[in-house]
Amino acid sequence: MRPEPITHLLYLHGFRSSPQSAKARHLEALMRAHHPDVHWWCPALPASPREALAQVFEGVADWPAARMGVVGSSLGGFYATVVAERLGCRAALINPAVYPERDLAAYIGEHSVWQDPQARVFFRPEYVDELRALHPGALQQPERYLVFIAKGDEVLDWREMFARYGSAQVELIDGGDHGLSDFPTRVPRLLAHFGLGQDPAAD
Repeated sequence: MRPEPITHLLYLHGFRSSPQSAKARHLEALMRAHHPDVHWWCPALPASPREALAQVFEGVADWPAARMGVVGSSLGGFYATVVAERLGCRAALINPAVYPERDLAAYIGEHSVWQDPQARVFFRPEYVDELRALHPGALQQPERYLVFIAKGDEVLDWREMFARYGSAQVELIDGGDHGLSDFPTRVPRLLAHFGLGQDPAAD
């Protein structure tokens, strides 16, 4: 039985990424083509985790939690978990960061944005503490999560991801990479998790 379809979809990009990421653009194009009635939002997130989540929660304040979904990749997966735990909505995560406060401590300083080398991200020491303060606890309703975990992730340890999200709906991928290059092949299952179909005729 397909779950109730969402009416709002939020996409949260990862560290050094942007709304111009390949996954975000692919999903946005598909939503506009097949589900134009679903409200789509992929904000450009500031480097400060506290400011990023404040922006997100302000933006979704009037969204219906029961009919919204959040997708997050890498650090965006961590943020999406914070959102889903606080609001009780469904979430789809792509190689989500489990301990970003530990991993990003090595990236304090200035970095370029993947999709625009001229753009810069400044990751400040205090952001590590902000991440630690945001850390959500155990998943309250793991069945609300669909998690894509690539064993070939070259940035994050898939074992840590599986230990954190193993009670959820997990698609454990042999090989793969951190950016999940075959994301388009995973989209049908992602949409189904949100009660949507890739083919509008099937809805």
